[in-house]
Amino acid sequence: MSSTSTAIRFDEVTLGYGRRPAVHHLDGDIPAGSLMAVVGPNGAGKSTLLKGIVGTLKPLDGQIRLKGSASGIAYLPQAAEIDRSFPLSVYDLVAMGLWTQSGLFGGIARRDRTRIEEALAAVGLIGFERRPISTLSGGQMQRALFARLLLQDAPVILLDEPFTAIDAKTTADLLDLVRRWHDEARTVVAVLHDLDMVRRIFPQTLLIAREPVAWGETGEVLSPENLLKARRMVEAYDPHADVCHRSAA
Repeated sequence: MSSTSTAIRFDEVTLGYGRRPAVHHLDGDIPAGSLMAVVGPNGAGKSTLLKGIVGTLKPLDGQIRLKGSASGIAYLPQAAEIDRSFPLSVYDLVAMGLWTQSGLFGGIARRDRTRIEEALAAVGLIGFERRPISTLSGGQMQRALFARLLLQDAPVILLDEPFTAIDAKTTADLLDLVRRWHDEARTVVAVLHDLDMVRRIFPQTLLIAREPVAWGETGEVLSPENLLKARRMVEAYDPHADVCHRSAA
């Protein structure tokens, strides 16, 4: 595959904490414009993989190559990683999506205010602008975070368990945004647990269990044999194993 059609390239990547690998032997491409799910048992390294792509976790071995720079990535972490006690309004949270364009202290121009209003409307939060984020339900908070992603206008969007513990209506509305991003030829990679949703919405899937089990068309990847293999691989994982480096060419 040519580099011009590749959004993310993994070159025998190992990711982990300290010297303990959480994901290893990952090699392959995510084509630009992909709509891809990352699935696997608990402890399979799914969130670790997204942190490696966004650059908050450096590879222990191998390389992750991006088309463009890390600033072209919009990243939504798990809800548990977001501090909702911080005194911030919905409007200010959403406006943070403009930081990569205007800078932290760049101010908000009139055209930016219009964009913020459009993003709030797109996620159904008109009228919530001055609400403290601490008062939002889980679904409302996720809508606000998706509005922030809209403002980032990034070619690559990473979502870590974006539909966990939110209501069905919010899930359906936010999935519409995911489809919209895909229609706009953005690259969307989402860590998910709902395999029925993956089969319905996501054409491509990476199944990992500390290392890749299968990667490709969703229907082929999510076979009973592959899912059983993934579960057994995680159960057999040695938490004390060290990094296995690439062999010299």
